[in-house]
Amino acid sequence: MVNYETVVGLEVHMQINTKSKVFCECSTQFGAEPNANTCVICTSQPGAIPILNKKALEAIIKTGLALDFTINKQCTFARKQYFYPDVPKNYQITQSEPPLCSKGKLAINVDGKEKVVNITRIHLEEDAGKLVHEIGSRKLSYSLLDLNRASVGLMELVTEPELSSPQEAFEFLTELKNIVTYLDTSECSMEEGKMRCDVNVSIRPVGQKEFGTRVEIKNINSMSGVKEAITYEVQRQKEVLESGGKLVQETRLWEAQEGITKSMRSKEGVLDYRYFPEPDLVPFNLPDSFVEDLRAQLPELPKAKKQRFMQDYYLSDYDASYLTSNRQTADFYEETLNSSKDKKMSAKPLANWTSTELSAKLNASKINILQSPVSSKNLAKLVDLILNNTISGKIAKTVFEDMYEKSADPELIIKEKGLIQISDESEIIKICQEAIIESPKAVAEFKAGKERAVGAVVGLVMKKSKGKANPQLVNKILLELLKA
Repeated sequence: MVNYETVVGLEVHMQINTKSKVFCECSTQFGAEPNANTCVICTSQPGAIPILNKKALEAIIKTGLALDFTINKQCTFARKQYFYPDVPKNYQITQSEPPLCSKGKLAINVDGKEKVVNITRIHLEEDAGKLVHEIGSRKLSYSLLDLNRASVGLMELVTEPELSSPQEAFEFLTELKNIVTYLDTSECSMEEGKMRCDVNVSIRPVGQKEFGTRVEIKNINSMSGVKEAITYEVQRQKEVLESGGKLVQETRLWEAQEGITKSMRSKEGVLDYRYFPEPDLVPFNLPDSFVEDLRAQLPELPKAKKQRFMQDYYLSDYDASYLTSNRQTADFYEETLNSSKDKKMSAKPLANWTSTELSAKLNASKINILQSPVSSKNLAKLVDLILNNTISGKIAKTVFEDMYEKSADPELIIKEKGLIQISDESEIIKICQEAIIESPKAVAEFKAGKERAVGAVVGLVMKKSKGKANPQLVNKILLELLKA
């Protein structure tokens, strides 16, 4: 049996986050009525002239700068020729050579080890329209054409064939999506088709330098789908070779429901597309100042933010990783810190409340943190109330339920329900004395050396105080009384 190694390269298409399309003024709004966002340019009417969207150009350059690309100041466009019903003019406006961004890189972490993946290019192009083959659950015997997506700006990112497993591909896409959404250059919503991935897969005997026969899997629209498609395709290619067969270079489709790839067509080469310069878009040079102004606009990126959270707020690697996993969560966390009375003391508990209780509620409600009924200000108030002993951590969880359900201020909830923690020593002593009298068995066990028995007495104190007694004071006072 031959031992094979996997070689994977990715082509990632991300819709650029602009209000209008890349070569016309039509809206990029998702979910509009079919063909509502169209004009003579994006429906390819004879004589219509494209006009470049400056914001789309800026978005690609920002992405390139964040990924350590060389920015090519010479900006040219080309026509990529191919016939398909969702491309009415039978060509796509794109970039051939040079692309806007050349030779970047992205570091990923797999099984605790960092790997730097080289990226060949990022270039600007227009999206195609969309063919509709079913309406609801009804399959059509014909196809309908929706051109709302036609001419929406895309940035296409192409990696070197350096990924060696389905997991590495998954981690690359996850890290890429995180960076791009931090930049706000693309929403990267795979559910809305705003991030799609073509995967090039080949295998070769371990130690062989030459690449094996490459197969492209087109338009995978989920990260889990990328992992599953690569896993299946690697196994399929092994089985073909081990049975004495020969692999052919082709394009295949990923059938998610069946969990298999299917042959679509023989793979096109560069010559098939017959690139030539786009005559309606004149080449131009970008000033150095244009690029440097965009560099100055770059936000703090996820990796740098994670390191700052660990250094400034003394968070663990796990907490910092979760909080910086997307920009919205990171921003929410820092807003809570800025609203708290003591950043140093509240940093860790706020991280815990954000990543556990709040996260669980948001996931159950299927909403994101921008839609959270609990504001950053109110979450900060809740943690401050715990830290100043106004309420206990246990009561805080009850208060949090009301905060989430009613978008309420925790101070008002505590006042209305009379939940203020009992911290008066004389009152707690009285309750502890009653609990000791009512727990002779636990007291006897404690005095006999079984220290855990005090837990039963603590529980009775908390029950008698309806959970409002300060737990630290309860433990302290009980131990003093029992050892007296």
